[in-house]
Amino acid sequence: MSSDAMNYWLMKSEPEAFSIDDLKRKRSEAWDGVRNYQARNFMRDGMRPGDRIFFYHSNCPTPGIVGIAEVATDAYPDPTQFDPGSHYFDPGSSRDNPRWMLVDVKFVRKLKRTISLDELKGHDALLAMPLLRKGNRLSVMPVGAADWQYILALE
Repeated sequence: MSSDAMNYWLMKSEPEAFSIDDLKRKRSEAWDGVRNYQARNFMRDGMRPGDRIFFYHSNCPTPGIVGIAEVATDAYPDPTQFDPGSHYFDPGSSRDNPRWMLVDVKFVRKLKRTISLDELKGHDALLAMPLLRKGNRLSVMPVGAADWQYILALE
């Protein structure tokens, strides 16, 4: 990915755990708890401040894209990996060689409506999106610029 061009992403969150309304209220948040290497690599190696994010509600009655956020920081070590009291504690990770990274994300806006997963699947132009590939359960994934524009036009 080019370091000078804006990149686009999709980040999933269960609304019961952290919703677009929570992000709107808090204005920005550390995206902690990611424990998948590929998702971590996207945050660590691909995300840059200013990149745009589709905020996606998952594991809910109508999964789909509900808002837009922005990458606010470069990646840095996820502090939950070092906290024995955290659900995300990783005893194999050390402060000298942290295994898990995160970025802070900031609220941009809610969409006028939820663009549901079922609706996205109905657009042949989007079928190559990682989100729509069978078996893809990543919580962080890239979105191509053309797909980003196409989806925004659905709003």
